[in-house]
Amino acid sequence: KIDWEIPRKTLHSSIGFLTLSLYIRGGTPQPVIVVLTGTLAIVASADFLRFRFSTFEALYETFLGFLMRESEKHKINGVVWYLVGVLFALYFYPMDIAVVAILILSWADTAASTIGRLYGRYTPALPSRVLRIPIPFVKARYHPRLGFASRKSTAGFMAAALTGLVITTSFWGYFGPLRAGFDAGSASVAASEPGMVWTWKNGSWGGLAVLGVVAGLISGVTEALDLGCLDDNLTLPILSGGAIWALAEGIRW
Repeated sequence: KIDWEIPRKTLHSSIGFLTLSLYIRGGTPQPVIVVLTGTLAIVASADFLRFRFSTFEALYETFLGFLMRESEKHKINGVVWYLVGVLFALYFYPMDIAVVAILILSWADTAASTIGRLYGRYTPALPSRVLRIPIPFVKARYHPRLGFASRKSTAGFMAAALTGLVITTSFWGYFGPLRAGFDAGSASVAASEPGMVWTWKNGSWGGLAVLGVVAGLISGVTEALDLGCLDDNLTLPILSGGAIWALAEGIRW
């Protein structure tokens, strides 16, 4: 029997709609960062108490256990990593890149998980080793290798990639310019706020298509990567946002 994790995925996906809504209405990152930092402090403290006191652990799981995976009951809650990943994107990336990274975390990750559970067993397994990372003065056999997590599937990879493509093209092609106060002439919303990394003024359908396809592949790869003990709620927005930012700047240049 497949566990669809409906409450968890509903919460996971809803963050994307909230983020897009705040962006379009002209919201700024600073208040959101403050709120999320406070939320992170509360959630992390609750996690500490959960591991420290069995009574609190039982109470915690009684009320919030339906949002947790079984594996998370014995390690740091995924919500902690989710908040850290979102905060990283909001703090270090341009606003439009941060929004896209959060949408990928919210929607591409959910799509990969859902489609992977539904069709993953019918598709080939992803390669466990893809790239060897060279380290100077270290013998080749000791170089670490990047690969895809064994629990990930080709179906999930394709779902994440397609969702990432749709997110990227629809955001910069349509939703981005809807932002309150956006000036299509200057590609900015205020003198103190940098413009979007891609606009119709400095781009074309071809550029948007390339951005979307490559960003989709970035979404699929970063969602499926095996990075050891690192939680994908942390790595997905950081890696996808950074890679898409570099890609967008390259296309604009």
